[in-house]
Formats: sequence, structure tokens, C-alpha cells
Amino acid sequence: MAEEWRFRSASGASIALRRRQHSASCRELAVRGPRLQLHSLSAATSAVWLAAYGLFALSENSMVLSAAIFITLIGLIIYLHFVKIDQESLLVIGSLGIQVTSSYASGKENTTFIEMGQVKDVVINEAIHMQKVIYYLCILLQDPEDPQGVSEVVPLFQSSKPRLDCLIEVYKSCQEILEQRKTAPQSS
Repeated sequence: MAEEWRFRSASGASIALRRRQHSASCRELAVRGPRLQLHSLSAATSAVWLAAYGLFALSENSMVLSAAIFITLIGLIIYLHFVKIDQESLLVIGSLGIQVTSSYASGKENTTFIEMGQVKDVVINEAIHMQKVIYYLCILLQDPEDPQGVSEVVPLFQSSKPRLDCLIEVYKSCQEILEQRKTAPQSS
């Protein structure tokens, strides 16, 4: 069963939250940001190539045009493979842990797995950025030496930057599974 809602990011861009319930203790939450816009890509490419053509007209050196094409192509590959994230997802499995995945425009994926024994809590935190209060979801990792302490804070959805209304939906889903884990009988 999958549900999808439309929200806005902190910058005002349209994003989609998809929630998929795999079982009572397994839920996948994915935030899809705006897709790569062809008009902005073509505008940037045109600007670089027009500037290169202007330099070529002044210098009459064809290496300027070749360099512009080469730099544009390399820049596009780097942008698609290392910068532009299309989707960020969170797979919460009550008995195992939390898997965080970032899917890039090129198809590359980065995945991190956090064992449930390391998870202290999932919280919505706030920060001040550029004279604005922004909210972000993060996983608090339990300090192995101090059960009451936090050893690390792992921020989520850093690329899509969903607003508070979207974060609340994700937070509620995570807390439902975390509560099941806390109330389940512990086996020895």
C-alpha cells in the first residue's frame, strides 16, 4: 500500500512524499525533489557556449570552443553524478534498523544503514539559517558509553529540505515503528 502527498521544500519547490507500508514494522518514506529542468540546463549551456564563441571571435583560436564543450560536458557529468539528488528515502525496519538512501540524477545511489540498537530516537530539530528558522529530521545515535547520551546526530533529507508539515508526517511514521520496538517484549 503506497500513499503520496505533495508538499513544498524550504526553498518553495514542489516535492512529493511517498509512504509505503511493507508490514506493521516496516515502512518506507521517500521524498522526491524537483526533476532536472531542461530549460535551466539549456540556458546554462547556451550561456557558456555564447561566451566561448565571443572569445573565439576575438582570438580566432578554435581551442576556446573545444574547451567550452569539454568543460560543459564534464561539468554536467559531475553535476548529475555527485550533486543533483532526485530522491531521498528512509526505510525503517523495526527489528533491524534504518536505511537511508540518496538517489542521484545519474542513477547512482548512496546507502547508509543504522542498526536499530544504535538508534536512540528520531526527532525534528530546528536551526537558524540566513535569518530563518528551518526544521530538519534527524536520527539520534545512542552513546555506547552513556545510555542516556547521544553520540551522533544524523540529519535526513538534506537535499530536498522539506518543510515542517512534511517532516511531521515522516516523524509520525518513524515514531509508530520505534514505539512498537519499545513496547515489544525483549527476548533474552
